[in-house]
Amino acid sequence: MKKATLFLFLLIGMLPVSFSQAQVLKIGVAGLHHGHVGWVLEAHKRPDLEIVGIAEPNRALAERYARQHGLSMDIVFDTVEEMVEKTNPEAVTGFGATFHHLEIVKACAPRGIHVMVEKPLAVSLAHATEMAGLAKKHGIHLLTNYETSWYASNEKAKALLQSGKVGEARKIVVRDGHRGPKKIGVGPEFLDWLTDPELNGAGALMDFGCYGANLSTWLLEGQRPISVTAVTQQLNQGDNPKVDDEATIILAYPNSQTIIEASWNWPIGRKDMEVYGLTGAIFADDGSHLRVRMAEGYSGFSEEKIELPDRAQPFDDPFSVLIAVVRGETKLDPFDPYSLENNLVVMEILQAAKESAENGKTVFLPSR
Repeated sequence: MKKATLFLFLLIGMLPVSFSQAQVLKIGVAGLHHGHVGWVLEAHKRPDLEIVGIAEPNRALAERYARQHGLSMDIVFDTVEEMVEKTNPEAVTGFGATFHHLEIVKACAPRGIHVMVEKPLAVSLAHATEMAGLAKKHGIHLLTNYETSWYASNEKAKALLQSGKVGEARKIVVRDGHRGPKKIGVGPEFLDWLTDPELNGAGALMDFGCYGANLSTWLLEGQRPISVTAVTQQLNQGDNPKVDDEATIILAYPNSQTIIEASWNWPIGRKDMEVYGLTGAIFADDGSHLRVRMAEGYSGFSEEKIELPDRAQPFDDPFSVLIAVVRGETKLDPFDPYSLENNLVVMEILQAAKESAENGKTVFLPSR
């Protein structure tokens, strides 16, 4: 009787450990050339996530990050194919040049490995379409991470718009950017591909124009614009000799307009948004601060200021979203900022914006 009791006690004592281990998401990291890679390397310390492999051919770069974050070089491989073959991750996060997102999906999708890349989804609509086809064929999740997806202010703005607080949307203005990659001091490996038109797809137009396209598609419930008009400039040729550093994109919808101002020339870094309805306006000034102005007369208004806590889990953190989606604990809403359907529209917009800026003409999107 005593032996049976002891066995039962030991068995029960083991259950939480086994359960905990089963919940840990094993991930691979594809590339270390993105300036945000510290996010995922720090996430390795979480109890629900484990980095089992890293694909990075630059050994010196890999050794620097491994020392900095306490990771073993034994899990570093030269290619994504070798990394996934030898470590069998459940998901892979992309932290290299945007151009390489397609090769990550090519390596992962046939093996049933889910993928999350840093924004934007791809360098071109052609790449994005091929990635989407692979994801759908092999039944994997393909997510795109934007910093603004974590913003409680944007979530609140969407809720207020849906509630009819300011009436139907007529104009959305999204402004994103900073002083430029070189001026803010990004690492050389990040700067090299950000300012390369092949590896980044463009300059500020891709780097920051994607935010506005993503948010507009989300706020407008997946609407595709009728047309896209874009103007790009190279205001700092010394720092950005190969790509644009200033982009303004106008999206015309049947009942509204979105203006995207993407720049590497803002004196102060920003990620803010304005939504104008028929009876008022919503200003998402940053991730946690929101202002709502209700119209009074010709130019008067009443204003409410709102300070918001972090978004509720799992949407307060991109890796929590990845874990929840892969585990089936969370199903993304239609055209959620992370979703593939949203980001395919984003790539349509960005592709049209590049064509418009190059040709000096408005580009009309084909109807579906």
